[in-house]
Amino acid sequence: MALITWTAGQYGTNVGFADQEHQTLFGLLNKLYDEATGGAPRATVGASLDALIAYVVDHFAHEEKEMQAKGFGGYERHKAEHDALVGICADLQKKFHAGEAEVTDEVGQMVKGWLDNHIPTYDKAYAEVLS
Repeated sequence: MALITWTAGQYGTNVGFADQEHQTLFGLLNKLYDEATGGAPRATVGASLDALIAYVVDHFAHEEKEMQAKGFGGYERHKAEHDALVGICADLQKKFHAGEAEVTDEVGQMVKGWLDNHIPTYDKAYAEVLS
């Protein structure tokens, strides 16, 4: 079952690239969550974790580039949010591959909670400037 479902009402920003990338990100997160909580082999979970984190880093870089190009006033605060999540993800990734951590339901819920707050609060704030 999907951990998170993209809907225009809850997550839409009316910024084409952002909405498209968020939908892709949700798909990668759901795939990882289903594998991790469904007993998939550790190597499969690790590959999906790596793919998700790589996509998130690229997505954040794209958003940040667009915010800077359009002179979005909330850039610094928004980037700080991105940097904090990337730090958490990088730590989990390192520990997972060292055999010191697992991708659990709690991890999935933490990421879902972050997205539930970040997109409506931070991403929707740039909609007027970037659309």
